[in-house]
Amino acid sequence: MTTHVKRAFKYRFCPTDAQAAELSRTFGCVRKVCNLALAARTEAWVTRQERVTYNATSAMLTAWKKTGELAYLNEVSSVPLQQALRHLQTAFTHFFGKRAKYPRFKSRKKSRKSAEYTSSAFRFRDGKLTLAKMTEPLDIVWSRPLPEGTSPSTVTVSQDAAGRWFVSLLCEDPSVKPLPATGQAVGVDVGLDHLLTLSTGEKIANPRHERRDRAALAKQQRRLAKKEKGSANRARARLKVAKIHARIADRRRDTLHKLTTRLVRENQTIVIEDLTVRNMVKNHRLARAISDAAWSEFRSMLEYKAQWYGREVIAVDRWFPSSRLCFVCGTLRDTMPLNIRTWTCDCGVTHDRDVNAAHNLLAAGLAVTVCGAGVRPQRSTPDGQSATKQKPSRREP
Repeated sequence: MTTHVKRAFKYRFCPTDAQAAELSRTFGCVRKVCNLALAARTEAWVTRQERVTYNATSAMLTAWKKTGELAYLNEVSSVPLQQALRHLQTAFTHFFGKRAKYPRFKSRKKSRKSAEYTSSAFRFRDGKLTLAKMTEPLDIVWSRPLPEGTSPSTVTVSQDAAGRWFVSLLCEDPSVKPLPATGQAVGVDVGLDHLLTLSTGEKIANPRHERRDRAALAKQQRRLAKKEKGSANRARARLKVAKIHARIADRRRDTLHKLTTRLVRENQTIVIEDLTVRNMVKNHRLARAISDAAWSEFRSMLEYKAQWYGREVIAVDRWFPSSRLCFVCGTLRDTMPLNIRTWTCDCGVTHDRDVNAAHNLLAAGLAVTVCGAGVRPQRSTPDGQSATKQKPSRREP
């Protein structure tokens, strides 16, 4: 039985003034409904220890539309409002399942502007997409074609901080199929001097996208800091800063997509290190460089692409001493400061720190396949530790 992968295709579009006004109203109504439902569910739990379901919040939405204060909710399509309630229900499900924090209220200035339309709220014919409450189709820049013979099941419209409009179409992609099996396996060590170091000895340079625009970003941020809050000049200055951030993020995402696609196509098994990036960025000297490297985004891309194409990604425990362990003889050094990039083992082999770590990760990852640990071993074991947990031990004299 062949199952097709559902894949989101994201495009930019240029709305007319009427479309932009309609979408902005929809974004505001989605945010309002989500906040009202969250407040109602929180109040019910705090006062009566009662869990409010999606059906109850849907009935509340109907009642809200009949009040004078919230009558404007009738001016936009009802589907994005219902989808917001469904997303809130999913957030509570993850919270009660201890997979996420308690849902937060949406902010007009900081929260993502988006609205989701299901098939009953849009029309897609002859390559033209028309949303509910609109008379004209969206002017979409079709940078790549949709899979032949497919139509979107869900459409999500969003606007980023830089003012750019995007539409994401969720379709089944029959072209995504498991790749032919290969016996290749590779260990991947992430770093800052080099973005990736492979167990094959190859090193991939770190583009440092943020550094290229650091001067321009600092200049615009200084100008933004001098503007009066709430003024039109501040809004324009904020937009300039957001555009620079968007340009940096686009380049970074493009690089990661190319690297992860290449790794998945060339290797059957990919072994990486399970890093806690959220803790590592607390180091103020390395926080900017670590954030620019986007190790978490790299892992996320690698995992879902491996699932698409029938590959395997193994995450070795973060405490595994990959840098201090000689992959030739197994000798473990007591310490290994970050400034040491090459070292010579007692067996006489001189190691490149990153290449040696990649070799050790590959060996540990292949051992993981024997004991049956998964992609995220630290989250699947009862004590929060992976099956390859190895505490550093001092060498015996």
